[in-house]
Formats: sequence, C-alpha cells, structure tokens
Amino acid sequence: MADLRIPSVQHLARNWRGDSKTIARALVRLALNPPRFNYNPLYGAVRDMLVLGVPYDDVVKGIQKIKREKVRQNLLGVLPLIRDHFAGVSPDFFQAIDKRYYPVGRGLMVPFEPPMIYGVEGQLYFPWFSFWRQNPLSNERLSLFVTLVDEILMQDPDLETARFEVLDFSCRSPKQARELRVIDARDIPRLDDHRKTEMLECFAAGYFQALEELAGAPPPPPGGQKDDRAPDPNQPGLFD
Repeated sequence: MADLRIPSVQHLARNWRGDSKTIARALVRLALNPPRFNYNPLYGAVRDMLVLGVPYDDVVKGIQKIKREKVRQNLLGVLPLIRDHFAGVSPDFFQAIDKRYYPVGRGLMVPFEPPMIYGVEGQLYFPWFSFWRQNPLSNERLSLFVTLVDEILMQDPDLETARFEVLDFSCRSPKQARELRVIDARDIPRLDDHRKTEMLECFAAGYFQALEELAGAPPPPPGGQKDDRAPDPNQPGLFD
C-alpha cells in the first residue's frame, strides 16, 4: 500500500476541491508519486541571516553544496528574495513554534507547524512561507487556510496579537522567475462557520476515500521518482 500521510493545514487547503471524489483522486496521485524535495534549507538560511548574522555569501555557499543541481538552483532562486525581504530586520527575539493539530472531522487531525515567529520593537511577526512555484493558494483555498490558522493562533495568548503574513514566492508564469508577494492576512476574507465546516467535511471524506483506494493499490516502486526532476511542494515537505 502506498503511504498517504496526513496533510498539513496548508496542504489541506491546496488540495481541497469541490467534491470528495476529486480530492481523493488528487491525494491518491500524490501518494503514488510523492515528491522527493523540500525547502528545509531555506528555513535554516533565514535563521542564520536573521539571528546569527551569517553573511549572505556564506549562506549561498552552503546551499551550493547540495548535490542535486535542480534542487540547488530552485533554492538559489528563492534565497535572494528572502534576503531582500529581511534586509535591515534586526529581531529582538526569534523562536520556533511547537506543532499543533487542527480537527478536520471523522477523527482526522491535521498538523500545523509554523516555521518561526520573531519580534521587532514590540510587534510580533508570524511569517508563513509559501514556496510553491506555481498555483499558490488563492481565492477560497487561501481563505480556508487563513481561517484555520486564525483559529489556531487565537487559541494561544502568546500568538493572538501576531502579525500574520503569507510570503508567496511563486512565479507569474512558468517561464518567469519567482517574485515575492507579501500578503497581509488581515486582507483575506474569512470563511463563515457553515462554509468552513462544509469544506472540511468534504476534505475528510476525500481523504478516507483515498485511503480505501490505496489499500488495494500496489506499492510505488522503490526510491520513488527515478529522474532528477524537482517537484515543487511547500514547506517543509508535501505532507509535513
């Protein structure tokens, strides 16, 4: 049986579709052809530059040690945008956040693990890094993600006043370079409880349908993808 990992909050939003059967098909495809690439080195790069004061050129040299060329070039395509965004930022503090879980329905608990928070002159910042090259969260899927994150943040008195920003590093078209679009979460419409529950129930139904389908499917070939393509999941891995 192919391994269908429980999606994180952002991957739930991205893989949401209008009916459970379409969600199930999307999740089955992902389980049978999982990505072999993540953006974890970029989180380390942010920490090194913001907290440790590591020079940008040294961070680049670290990324250049990655053996797979397409992976290396993908990371280097994002790194200058990260540098420019945080240029001049001197945080008073910087810390990782413990993983939390959000109940979707039918016993399905999806993980939510923010990469970091930091404070500058009394203002707490919560950046969410969206590294998808194409088809980033938008419209109702973005509203679903922001709505769920809001609920999670409001449960923690230390985070409820944080400025929540989505840092979208996608391309406008496949042939163009990445650009950084900073989305203030306050500008994203929230879903009402009825629509949120409806969407979550639909996703949960699709997830369990996918599990049933995969139970009778042959396992994927050892090692997954054999070529050197660099699939483009979000942080830190498709279902992390």
